[in-house]
Amino acid sequence: MRITRVLGAALLALGLAAGPAAADSSPSPSASDDGKAPTRAGTSFRTATEIEQGQQATAGGSTGDYLYWSFPADTGQRPTVKAAVKLPETHGSQTWQLDVYDGLRRRQACQYGAQTRTAAQGASSVELACVLRTVRGWSEPWANDPLPGTYYIRLTVVNLGAADLGLPVNAEVRVDSKDIGGAAAVDGSLAKPLVPGIAVKSAEDEKNGSEPVLSSFGSDDGWSSGWWSDRWVWTGIGAILAALAGIGGYALTRGTGRPSRVPPGA
Repeated sequence: MRITRVLGAALLALGLAAGPAAADSSPSPSASDDGKAPTRAGTSFRTATEIEQGQQATAGGSTGDYLYWSFPADTGQRPTVKAAVKLPETHGSQTWQLDVYDGLRRRQACQYGAQTRTAAQGASSVELACVLRTVRGWSEPWANDPLPGTYYIRLTVVNLGAADLGLPVNAEVRVDSKDIGGAAAVDGSLAKPLVPGIAVKSAEDEKNGSEPVLSSFGSDDGWSSGWWSDRWVWTGIGAILAALAGIGGYALTRGTGRPSRVPPGA
């Protein structure tokens, strides 16, 4: 009976703890395409066009151009970059490639997705995709883990005939993220996000006595969501189950009192 009451109290506490966690781990709403999406692309890292997650950015260019966009990504997000290139009516075989770089301009590997695709002769379009690894809050200096900050998209053709060089094309790019939550959380946090010019801005703001501006297109709630994650809930679940196992084991092994074979007064 005592074990039943303890188990009921533990389940009640577990339900109260799991409620806020489910709300906190839900993905935040991404920016919607409100008609202000960019209609051009940059030609280098320094001139990359800034886009928000959830926007459908478009750009016109020519085969052989390097098209660049940049977007913000925060801790716990798993960004998915998709690109579609509309090709001219007449063209030869072309191979297009989609690359993603972090704020230190390190090329990030794709977990899955068609990062490179070949459009056959006469094809009207080619679509590419890259699903990045989950953005971590902290990493070793020698590692190539994705960290919170700015990410760059580079779209270009890597193989085409000389006759097709300079033909007009239209590109569409979109970035969406899935909030992974505590399943990919790590201890520690990044002092500053990998955003271009953050060191210069911080130095200037120290002189002016104001808070540093991380990015003109960053998250409204900041780059890091704080110390809380749903890992705390699962840690609490493990502690409660361990306590119940200890109570149950003690109840089973302690017996009912004095053994019957021992005479009274012994």
